[in-house]
Amino acid sequence: MRTVDWTDGVVRMIDQTRLPLEFVVIECRNVPQVAEAIRSLRVRGAPAIGVAAAFGVALAAVGSRASTTEGLLADVNEAIVALRQTRPTAVNLFWALERMRKVALEAGEDVGVVKDALVKQANKMADEDEQRNRRMGDFGADLIEDGDTVLTHCNAGALATVDYGTALGVLRSAHRQGKNIHVFADETRPLLQGARLTAWELVQEGIPATLITDNMAGHFMSRGRISKVIVGADRIAANGDVANKIGTYSVAVLAKENGVPFYVAAPTSTVDLSIPSGDGIPIEERDPREVLHVSGCRVAAEGVNVANPAFDVTPNRFISAIITEEGVVWPPFQKGLADAVRLSRDGRTEPL
Repeated sequence: MRTVDWTDGVVRMIDQTRLPLEFVVIECRNVPQVAEAIRSLRVRGAPAIGVAAAFGVALAAVGSRASTTEGLLADVNEAIVALRQTRPTAVNLFWALERMRKVALEAGEDVGVVKDALVKQANKMADEDEQRNRRMGDFGADLIEDGDTVLTHCNAGALATVDYGTALGVLRSAHRQGKNIHVFADETRPLLQGARLTAWELVQEGIPATLITDNMAGHFMSRGRISKVIVGADRIAANGDVANKIGTYSVAVLAKENGVPFYVAAPTSTVDLSIPSGDGIPIEERDPREVLHVSGCRVAAEGVNVANPAFDVTPNRFISAIITEEGVVWPPFQKGLADAVRLSRDGRTEPL
């Protein structure tokens, strides 16, 4: 099934906090439930968060008892405000909510028409996400050679999107083309998305994989075991600086030191042209308990202080290329990213 979907007025999500030991589907019937699912990482990954938020707005519209468009818009806006406050770094969340707001404002004066338009738009965004990821996968697969061993960090697979994935989508496409590849997956502390989610997806897909701890990456790169690195992104600044799961910057520095190409795969909805550089990207600070505990078991001394930023920023100088659904963007990134966003917005003619 899709990671997040709309079925008969209910938002259904794979609960990613339960994987890989249990496959559980949760149902959200109102905005607070969707907001809690995003905040608690039951649904995670920038594209998936964006679509989940869009479905949340659709739930608010369908559940609204307003008899006037003005009242309905007030309910929709209240939902948008609540959902905006869930997670600050992934720009897809804000991109999706803005699209839903515009549809609500432009759909007309009939309450029923506005509700239908919002549900239709959220489902359209879900479909677009899958199509976008498949195009991205095909573009990125051209960068993967037969025999490559590719390192990835965190989870940027189907679970981080509606379906197919971004970074793992590239590897999925390469594998389906018959290329003999092997994937090294960082476990990705503190919440082990690589161990719990990426490894699970690779096993499901039948792609040969090796799980390593985060601090083993340099060891394997220095011994020539890693051909390429590919990661996802939660926000990309106009200059190509990339915010992704904490630890990505370290991997990028190691890749540069060892002459290993470092690729980022992300849809144009992750590109934030309003932010000139990574210095302006807000970094989410999460609950200290995520560091203090592993699977509910405390692993750290009582009384110790904790820092728990969920993301870091990789400067563009460490990035070999950024793969989008409009083609591969090479450095310098400023113009290429702007062109990719324009192509996505105005309709595709030919890839970059």
